Amino acid sequence: MQPQHDELIGATLGNYRILAPLGQGGMARVYRARQENLDREVAIKVLPPWYAADRSFVERFNLEARLVARLSHPNIVTVHDASEYNGLLYIVMQLVDGGTLKQRLDQLRAQGKTMDLAEAAHIFRQLADALSYAHDQGIIHRDVKPVNVLMDRSGRPILSDFGIAKVLASSHEQLTRPGAGVGTPEYMSPEQCMGGQIDGRADIYALGVMLYEALTGRTPFIGDNYPALAHSHLYEPPSPPSRFNPTLPPPVERVILTALMKDPAQRYQRASELADALDLALHATGRLPAYQPAYPRERFASAAPQLAQAAPAASAGQSVAPGAAQPRTTGYLCPNCQHLNKPHMRYCTRCGCPINQCPGCGRIHLASTRFCTACGHALSTVPV
Repeated sequence: MQPQHDELIGATLGNYRILAPLGQGGMARVYRARQENLDREVAIKVLPPWYAADRSFVERFNLEARLVARLSHPNIVTVHDASEYNGLLYIVMQLVDGGTLKQRLDQLRAQGKTMDLAEAAHIFRQLADALSYAHDQGIIHRDVKPVNVLMDRSGRPILSDFGIAKVLASSHEQLTRPGAGVGTPEYMSPEQCMGGQIDGRADIYALGVMLYEALTGRTPFIGDNYPALAHSHLYEPPSPPSRFNPTLPPPVERVILTALMKDPAQRYQRASELADALDLALHATGRLPAYQPAYPRERFASAAPQLAQAAPAASAGQSVAPGAAQPRTTGYLCPNCQHLNKPHMRYCTRCGCPINQCPGCGRIHLASTRFCTACGHALSTVPV
């Protein structure tokens, strides 16, 4: 059987030449492409042509793309461009070529295994941090699921498709199942299943579903169709994760089940609260995994002298004149690669390493935090 010809391979959309397919979902195709004017490879998501025929949809699409493009976080895919060309809407993003979380979960499932706590903690801490950041910017993902978690080659998770579900909402309902919420049924919160108003707590529910899946090998609810799954999300309690993974510590199980509460008010109110609770649960069991840097320190050794030269020279004997402005704190150095990070970051924007991890209990804090909020231990980050 001959493979189906893709007419976009080799075509050019604006400044982007399509090179090869990367994947296809229910609403779009994703390609590897080259941005000719900057000579770099990118990923480009192309929507079906009928979306471009709806001008009100195009306006919403462009507005949401502008909002999402403002997000700047090491665990959120960077949006470079969004436009329309010859009747096709497309979004241009950074190319992340280490697979997806879904592929990782499928690999573990094929081996009859579940994700170990060390790997899960490493991935879900960062995803929670990304969601908290996005929610603070007023952006809700609405379709958090393993296939939308890209993995770079160092193992860093990167959330993609922020805001896409929102602009697809009205068209998706008209094209598929009227009155249904937007999202993927296995990961949809009860309020999404009802088609009601949602906030960031819907993303937290989906994050809980993914954590359940990672640690048990299956999602909390399994059904053959959308109505069956929606009914389960709305009315049925999830089976305890320990039923499918007896080695799961009870404190970790409680974290998962809290994220999966039917009532949003009974869940974690911020994604960062889920990450903190997971850290505490692992600490309580004595199984808090040590963090392994994504990149070796030596890779970035050459950056340290440049940062040292840029630092204030007062320690070298230079004095500050009376009344002069004090040197401004610009950020905090990553302990792994010496990259300078902003005070509100938890993970280095270059290498993904925690910037301010408590040496006593392992909890990860904002770079600017001075004392551990779990055990009170003094933290070692110093502003530069």
